[in-house]
Amino acid sequence: MPCLGRPCATAAPTLATSCAALPPEGALAPWGGPAALEPFLIIPMTSPSGAPHHIAIVMDGNGRWASKRFLPRIAGHKQGIDALRHCVRACANRGVVVLTVFAFSSENWNRPQEEVSGLMDLLIIALSREVPQLRSDGVRLHFVGDRAVLSERVRAGLAQAEAATADNTRLIFNVCFNYGGRWDIAQAAAKLAARGEAVTEAALGAAMALAHVPDPDLIIRTGGEQRLSNFLLWQAAYSELFFSDRLWPEFDEAALDQAIAAYSQRERRFGRTSAQIASPVGQKIA
Repeated sequence: MPCLGRPCATAAPTLATSCAALPPEGALAPWGGPAALEPFLIIPMTSPSGAPHHIAIVMDGNGRWASKRFLPRIAGHKQGIDALRHCVRACANRGVVVLTVFAFSSENWNRPQEEVSGLMDLLIIALSREVPQLRSDGVRLHFVGDRAVLSERVRAGLAQAEAATADNTRLIFNVCFNYGGRWDIAQAAAKLAARGEAVTEAALGAAMALAHVPDPDLIIRTGGEQRLSNFLLWQAAYSELFFSDRLWPEFDEAALDQAIAAYSQRERRFGRTSAQIASPVGQKIA
């Protein structure tokens, strides 16, 4: 599968060759989008196994999974953490370099207070239990979103988890927490305004909260709904979309493989023709 404006590696992709070196604040990442690259290059963005370089997931259906079993909604979220643990490992084993998940949206504060409080407590518990294994497995954690409104306990937990995994290079695991796509665009524009920079596509892309990784190649949503729900609105411009009817706690390796197989059948043209896509890798596009 071809892709524009992304890092290229002829060997199996690793963070050391693609994403480990984060751009400094305000600098344009090498994958800052087509507007940042002259000339444009067509670059393959799949691993040797055929998996997408960057998979993003809207993990929907925890509450419905619990309701179907006459359990409290928080039980569904606990089961969802188990599904996520297996998904992270499965992605790493399939050569995925970046995994981004939508864990808590900026709109989720509107849910019942009991559920929100339970989710915050569950996050703290999950960090203490999961981070040591993630560190051992070579996974680097990034938490993406507005931390200003989070409690000091939660902010400290996120920072500690990031620090504990900062040297890992097998998989970048972005957890979008208190995140919204509109918030991301607004905060990027605010950064540019504060620095007195012109608002261009390249500059705005470099100021996004996920500027440290290339845009997602494949976005998966579970639970049967077919919308992005304010997830990665800027970054999803050329992502392939896959919608699964499975509720998130039921999303297993077979379901992941089904999504990857569907992705492998897509032709990603980025506004070009099939004939241009068939041209040799790296050929300049007139």
